[in-house]
Amino acid sequence: MKNAGLVGKATIAVPHSKLKNAILECLKKEGYVSEISKKVKKGQPLLEVGLVYVDKKPKITEAERISKQSRRVYFGVKDIHKVKNGTGLLILSTPKGILSGKDARREQVGGEALFKLW
Repeated sequence: MKNAGLVGKATIAVPHSKLKNAILECLKKEGYVSEISKKVKKGQPLLEVGLVYVDKKPKITEAERISKQSRRVYFGVKDIHKVKNGTGLLILSTPKGILSGKDARREQVGGEALFKLW
């Protein structure tokens, strides 16, 4: 999404999975993605994602992956802090589903930190 935004694409297509769909729904709720639609191309399900631009600049300018297969990183409720003084977004996989850092603090639940966006 970062690369497509920097090039100026309006939409991108990613292979469908439940995890990707849940992450995109969270990003849509936070205003980083405009729309999500499920389509089928050549028999394969795809998610078509509309990107958001602010003053002709993409809203997602940088992304940093936190947890990897070789190193899982878990945050407790007290470990969840603002990203870039509140201008960024932290995505967590929690027992209550995929949540942003703000929602996880509100729900009083920690989990595996997936990535940060700003």
